[in-house]
Amino acid sequence: MQSMKEMSRYQARRRLAVAVIIVLLFLALLFVRSAWPRGTHEYIEAFGLGFIMVAILGRMWCTLYIGGHKGAQIIRTGPYSLSRNPLYVFSTIGAFGIGCLTGSLGVALLLAIACYITFLFVILAEEGYLENTFGQPYRDYKLEVPRFFPRFSGYRDVETLTIRPKTLYNTFFDGLVFFVAFPFFETVEHLQTAGFIPILFYTY
Repeated sequence: MQSMKEMSRYQARRRLAVAVIIVLLFLALLFVRSAWPRGTHEYIEAFGLGFIMVAILGRMWCTLYIGGHKGAQIIRTGPYSLSRNPLYVFSTIGAFGIGCLTGSLGVALLLAIACYITFLFVILAEEGYLENTFGQPYRDYKLEVPRFFPRFSGYRDVETLTIRPKTLYNTFFDGLVFFVAFPFFETVEHLQTAGFIPILFYTY
């Protein structure tokens, strides 16, 4: 990645690829049913909603620090002192939460792993662009802060933040898309029970 224009083109292709993967996964999940007893199934769904809330709030936390600055400067505080890609971390947590809404921990892990692998390719491309743009300061940041999985001992913060409300609101409303999975999987479950959708296999 040598320029912002190239980076923008890459991110557009990335968004399309992610959308295709999501559609294919959701189509596959039409034919899957949780093997857990009903009570356990409901608990897993409830935990899934909790993970989605964590994802939305976490993404908003990231936006408080990065909002409007992404690609313009290196942010080293708040969530960006724990992980270089906290937005992707929280999105992966959201993917795990969506998987839990099926009542299956196996599906939740599958979605989280698929999300992580997809983001890893994106991260590697973005790192090339950021290193070309910022040089040694970004290389220093790479040494200080882990790529993905947070290191809590390195947390640093600032006394004041400049907040861009529009960016924060956009992040919140974007995050609400995670909740669309709940009525989707509930509808699928009812259609499976009624026999309109065949169940090809059960999973824990």
